[in-house]
Amino acid sequence: MILRVVALKVSGPRLLDLTFNNGVRKRVDLSPLLTGPIFAPLRTSKYFAQAKLDEECGTVVWPNGADFAPETLHELSSVNVATKSRKNSEKQATGT
Repeated sequence: MILRVVALKVSGPRLLDLTFNNGVRKRVDLSPLLTGPIFAPLRTSKYFAQAKLDEECGTVVWPNGADFAPETLHELSSVNVATKSRKNSEKQATGT
């Protein structure tokens, strides 16, 4: 099976909620991949939010031609936002 992104939602600065054609759904943080000149515009929230699904290629693209292979997106670890929020709350409660 050729891996494809079939649905996406921009869920925050550099965060995407993705659904793949193999049934996997995950939220990923693209921050580690945003290096080099083609990805520089994606470091701004406003530009990152212009992400679109290219149904022909089965991946996420931006107006400047930046994109990622579906396999690369699939290999990224899922981000658990609830865990991050809980950790921030715990830090505030303990003053650390």
